[in-house]
Amino acid sequence: MIFRENTKGDLKSLERIYPAAFPDEDLLPVVRSLLTGSVDVLSIVAEDNGKVVGHVAFTICSVGDVSVGLLAPLCVDPAQHKQGIGSALVREGVKGLQERAIDKVLVLGDPAYYGRFGFATERAIHPPYPMPEDWADAWQSVSLGTGADQIEGPLIVPDVWQDPSLWG
Repeated sequence: MIFRENTKGDLKSLERIYPAAFPDEDLLPVVRSLLTGSVDVLSIVAEDNGKVVGHVAFTICSVGDVSVGLLAPLCVDPAQHKQGIGSALVREGVKGLQERAIDKVLVLGDPAYYGRFGFATERAIHPPYPMPEDWADAWQSVSLGTGADQIEGPLIVPDVWQDPSLWG
């Protein structure tokens, strides 16, 4: 298994695995925008024997004048679940963000899953759109050790993330 930044040639593979992993959500428009647009994104794939089996994207956003990463989406081919690929993708991405001096990573996701990476409920940074109350604990962050613990305010996202349906 190797982990590398994605190339445009990976899009066909991602168009195969995202619908298989998320049959009730259409994440392909977001994935395509992140990979082919002008968005500042760290995008990593997991490759097993020459076949792309997982992907994670970290969009560079801001809170005031502080750069932060938004972890989304994360996907692993269902045939490859329970092998630690998703965890490895998150760790590789966080490492890459640290190298870019990103201060904090945010995610809207399962607290039980993301808690293993140090994510905790975020109350000081507000998502771009209101979320359902029962999702409050799913809005999480982890500091990357750069003194970003005191960041407060609204998350400023690029156009690809300005669709309210992505936030609830």
